[in-house]
Amino acid sequence: MFKGLSAFPLTPLNASGIDEKAFLNILKRLTDAQVDSLGILGSTGSYAYFTREQRKRIATLAVQHADNIPVMVSIGAISTDEVLRLADDAQQAGASALLLPAVSYQKLNDEEVFGFYQDVSRHVSLPICVYDNPGTTHTVFSDALHARIATLPHIASIKIPGVPADIAAATERVQALRTDLPASVSIGVSGDAFAGAGLIAGCDLWYSVCGGLFPRTAKAITDAAMAGDFASVAAQAQRLAPLWALFTRHGGSLRVIAAAASSLGLAEMDCLPRPLRPLAAAEAAEVHKVILGLELGE
Repeated sequence: MFKGLSAFPLTPLNASGIDEKAFLNILKRLTDAQVDSLGILGSTGSYAYFTREQRKRIATLAVQHADNIPVMVSIGAISTDEVLRLADDAQQAGASALLLPAVSYQKLNDEEVFGFYQDVSRHVSLPICVYDNPGTTHTVFSDALHARIATLPHIASIKIPGVPADIAAATERVQALRTDLPASVSIGVSGDAFAGAGLIAGCDLWYSVCGGLFPRTAKAITDAAMAGDFASVAAQAQRLAPLWALFTRHGGSLRVIAAAASSLGLAEMDCLPRPLRPLAAAEAAEVHKVILGLELGE
């Protein structure tokens, strides 16, 4: 499951809580497009804002409606004890893999980060994807730390936070990391604006926010990369530059994707967990305009 396109959908809310109908409608877009895997309750899925019971319910729904597509569930939380409980829930729900960020209030040193992954890897029976996302977790991984963690049981992939835009520099970055890793551990690029460069540079898969709402568009890019058609990858990724620009302008992808889901009639406008707020009306209208211009209705 650690190749191709891993699509990360929203977990929309409404006035009553989790909007299960909206979640399943979004999920159906992904299964209809036959993405390679589903990344449930990632950052786009707002895992950090939900209770254990809410997360268990979403994981269960995702597995039940995944149409035999592998489901990876985030088990990120501040305390290791809670992470282990979430791991148990995800495994019982039938997840195929676990997405594990090192989330912490106090900044962790390398020994604490390694010890955290060691504790979890000893507890679980599923493959683990190491979630390297310093922008949200505030944990910074060196290549040496990644290499050390990769020796632990069940470590199967690393979700890196992006690569340089320059293809030569991106290739050097990916090759440097790959040199330190066992052959069994895949490298997946995230940060959608960097996906084209990352795939051309040799990443095994794209952990994709865009793919969680526009799966056919993201899958076309990924499929081209898997076929070695890097000119097509570059052209298709460049075509989406207006979408990437919106991500940058609004401090990340989440609010933009939420507005896009609302624009497509897939979620309510105010579908993010508090204290997050939807984009203002004029900003949401701009998102709608970009979606129409890029023909992303799918």
